[in-house]
Amino acid sequence: MKITALIAAILTIMSSSVWGQGTPKTLNDLARYKGADRDKVLLDVAKAEGKVVWYTSLAGGSYKALVAAFEKKYTSIKVEVYRAGSKDIAPKIINEAQAGRYLADAVESTPGILMLLRDQHILQPYTTPELKRYPEEARTQAQGDEVFWVTDRESFIGLGYNKKMLPQKDVPKNYQDLLKPALKGKLAMSIDSTGDRVIGTMLKVKGPEYVEKLRGQEVKLFKISGAAMRDLIVAGEVTASPAIFRNHVLVKIAAGAPIDWVPMDLVPTNAGGSGVIAKSSHPHAALLLIDFIIGEEGQSILESFKYGVAWKNYPFKRYYPERGMTTPQYQQALKKWDKLLLSLGKS
Repeated sequence: MKITALIAAILTIMSSSVWGQGTPKTLNDLARYKGADRDKVLLDVAKAEGKVVWYTSLAGGSYKALVAAFEKKYTSIKVEVYRAGSKDIAPKIINEAQAGRYLADAVESTPGILMLLRDQHILQPYTTPELKRYPEEARTQAQGDEVFWVTDRESFIGLGYNKKMLPQKDVPKNYQDLLKPALKGKLAMSIDSTGDRVIGTMLKVKGPEYVEKLRGQEVKLFKISGAAMRDLIVAGEVTASPAIFRNHVLVKIAAGAPIDWVPMDLVPTNAGGSGVIAKSSHPHAALLLIDFIIGEEGQSILESFKYGVAWKNYPFKRYYPERGMTTPQYQQALKKWDKLLLSLGKS
């Protein structure tokens, strides 16, 4: 009888250990749950929740493809999407939280926005077995092995140029080459956050004196999106721009457009990440959705839309301008970079 009691006690201890914790009863417990039955726990309750509300700044085609694949796999769970630009998502979530209305369950957006939500204590730290393939730089750590978000897609910023307008011998291979006399009056940049981050990267590589020299190249400034700038290059209205997304160019190359892309010394990288909203109304479905996005199926879908994958290697050096900064530090840096960017258009 004593041996039987001892075995029973051991089994009880094992069932409450990290890898068999018993059914989690709070969002905190659920988000850090590592039980062997985690997938079943998530799916069983997610079916009852019936839906997940997802806020994302992903482009239309990619987020729709993710939703369609997720709903096909989990037919009893619907995804309600609020899609907007990164700068619109954070105020919406924060205003809802301040009003006590936590409408979103999961969020997918860029680091600056996620940093703000983290600092406002709106993001719930979580862990998932899917993290194992992601390098440390792709995880924004909370405590222990928990993360606030993990990088689910990357957009690489480099030089986009019109192949018919710029001879191969004049195509720059680094920031120093942008100062070539042959490029004077032929460069353009958009005055948006992408342009700001490129300026920040130039400062990192070449210092402030370089930006002053770049002014002499008569860089044209446009108040348009990165995709719109790419289209001006395709149309031949702009020869080249050092602030063009690789994925935007690859889509046009596949369509036969006369455009190409090359990396510079460092490649500023926009890294979208997936997080869970604290006080989520559908937390099981939220974690299930994030597992899907950062898992092999979701990553394959995003890669098909020419996004970079955080756990793959590329033939250039990625750079994350906001890495290691607090939200106030990043906002201050953006102001500085934006001021320098605008100065390029002054004669």
